[in-house]
Amino acid sequence: MTKNLEFTEKLRSSGLRPTKQRLKICEVLFNREKTFHFTINDLAKNISEKLKEKISLATVYNTVHAFKKKGYLKEISINSDKSYFDTNITNHHHFFDEDTNQLIDCDDNHLDNVKIKKNITGKKINSIEVLIKVASDNQNQN
Repeated sequence: MTKNLEFTEKLRSSGLRPTKQRLKICEVLFNREKTFHFTINDLAKNISEKLKEKISLATVYNTVHAFKKKGYLKEISINSDKSYFDTNITNHHHFFDEDTNQLIDCDDNHLDNVKIKKNITGKKINSIEVLIKVASDNQNQN
């Protein structure tokens, strides 16, 4: 029952009423040992399967974006029309597998330090996060 109270507080602090569907969203997002990456459509499908009833895509969308705005989730834009969300909100890098559309955490030991040679005037760098897009190497396949 403690998790339910934690989820209720997360929802309220994000400006949302703790409905049955939103609590289920919290359970899927935050009641796990490992962090994970998801699109809003994938999350809605996952929750509908767990609830055994359809959940409004708008409810999922609004809840996810409220959590992102509050800092409980991080958004990773793959391109202009595809975003993933991450329950790991720390600064870290990602691989994006273009063959499987899977976003994968990249450990710091997989990259050397990233050096930025120029900054935007009047701005400070808050974080550096690298997105590495990978695909099958078809040249080596016969």
